[in-house]
Amino acid sequence: MFSTMKNAWAIPDLRKKILFTLFIIVVFRFGAVITVPFLNVEALQGLMGQVGESGNALGYLDMLSGGAFANATLFAMSVTPYINSSIILQLLTVALPPLERLAKEGEEGRKKIAAITRYVTVVLGLIQGTAYYFYLHNSSYEGTPITMFNSGWEQAFSAVVIIFTFTAGTALMMWMGEQVNKYGIGNGISILLFSGIVARMPHIMNTLGKYLQIANQDPSTYGKYYAFVPIFVVLFLAVIWFIVLMNNSERRIPIQYAKRMVGRKMYGGQASHIPIKIAMSGVMPIIFASSILAIPSTIQLFTNPKSGFWKGFLDAFSSTGWMYSLVYFLLIVMFAYFYVTIQYNPIEMANNLRQSNGTIPGVRPGKPTSDFISRILSKLTLIGALFLAVVALLPIIFGAATGMHNMSLGGTSLIILVGVALDTVKQMESQMMMRYYKGFLD
Repeated sequence: MFSTMKNAWAIPDLRKKILFTLFIIVVFRFGAVITVPFLNVEALQGLMGQVGESGNALGYLDMLSGGAFANATLFAMSVTPYINSSIILQLLTVALPPLERLAKEGEEGRKKIAAITRYVTVVLGLIQGTAYYFYLHNSSYEGTPITMFNSGWEQAFSAVVIIFTFTAGTALMMWMGEQVNKYGIGNGISILLFSGIVARMPHIMNTLGKYLQIANQDPSTYGKYYAFVPIFVVLFLAVIWFIVLMNNSERRIPIQYAKRMVGRKMYGGQASHIPIKIAMSGVMPIIFASSILAIPSTIQLFTNPKSGFWKGFLDAFSSTGWMYSLVYFLLIVMFAYFYVTIQYNPIEMANNLRQSNGTIPGVRPGKPTSDFISRILSKLTLIGALFLAVVALLPIIFGAATGMHNMSLGGTSLIILVGVALDTVKQMESQMMMRYYKGFLD
């Protein structure tokens, strides 16, 4: 990775792209610390400190925004509206024939779908910003309201300004991601998401330091943290290695192409393979599952019963509850199969092989080939789903076993970090390869 960055930096064109990408990241980090107007910053920080310690749904959004969500800054909504918009359009492309036809129209169709994604992103940003404003408006910290104006026309004006500031930040982040795609090294939205998660690393180190301080103050009670902190660091590195291993692992289905005569020349006869990654669904199943399980925790922010059935129900579905972990595991497995189903069509793959005179050794063309591919996809999907579930649940299990819940770094963020880093390096390698090929042809 470091050699790739060094080689890319030596190329003037790629160096400009890297510098432009770094400039966009700097702008993003500046926007992530500019608080929106008409808010009591001290009360807001106190409220979000309590929310972070409780380990509810807002911690997930704060992690993706790099701390901007907890501080109610310009980029508080982060890229989550764009991610949700992309997921919705991707699912609707499979369900709605008009969008499916657009997806098959080539470059023009993709441009139209991208435009629809932008509009949906702004709408989702407006809805999310409105919900966040009402949460801040209805909250207080030690009797101090979070919003400065809570009645009359001043409240209406401040509400409009705050909501539209959140929405403008969403649109600006989407635009910056597209500029990175156009003038930078690519993967614009992923780069912004990556930088937001990386920005939380100092907070994690500070939290680890606090646990060590607690152990120093009372070794008889909290001396366990002397062991738990190094174990956390070792697990962190081990999970990163495991994610890299699984991202690079693939199952290769052998393909043999038949020989055929065209005029006086012989074509075909080569042996090839179809590579299928084990972690083919990426982080999408975790994002889907997290979005659904965030609903009970979000409800708890507005209606927090003190006793009764709903109190037990919401506590079970908190991020530290046993029901949350069980349903989280099942949803990840379910969405992994769902995502692979909409991405891979074994019948179409078998038909493409038949049209190109390709066969899988020992398997007849047609339905036996599609059944063979289906079995392989099913087994690989199960392995990939279990991999995602283990990585996603490991921080929860570790927190339950050690009491270190507020680390602000889950399995989702680790998969995003490693996946974006690997994809960015591969993209830079492909750009360097294209440049060398161009020079060779010239």
